[in-house]
Amino acid sequence: MVDLIFGRWSSQVLWVLTHDGRLRFTELRHRLPAVSPKVLTQRLRQLERDGLIERTYYAEMPPRVEYEPTELGRSLSPVFQTMAAWADSHLDQVVAARRRHDQGGRQ
Repeated sequence: MVDLIFGRWSSQVLWVLTHDGRLRFTELRHRLPAVSPKVLTQRLRQLERDGLIERTYYAEMPPRVEYEPTELGRSLSPVFQTMAAWADSHLDQVVAARRRHDQGGRQ
């Protein structure tokens, strides 16, 4: 069940859509430059299948597709806000732990 939300790139895609609202694929790619188009497509399909995002296809020339969180997807917003607050409060500790680890200070 944890993979549902916290699988590779799933939470990042949901965070962006929850934070920024309705976006096209290329706009998502710009906000998540480290994810490959193939993986982004896979994550979007899975999130749509799980009912967390909605895909809207516009039959125009050229065709346009937009993604946005569903009500179910938006219900995760408090979880993301809590995680962001935790990160803000503990980032210094994480950076210090990484520095100690990278300097060989493991115990």
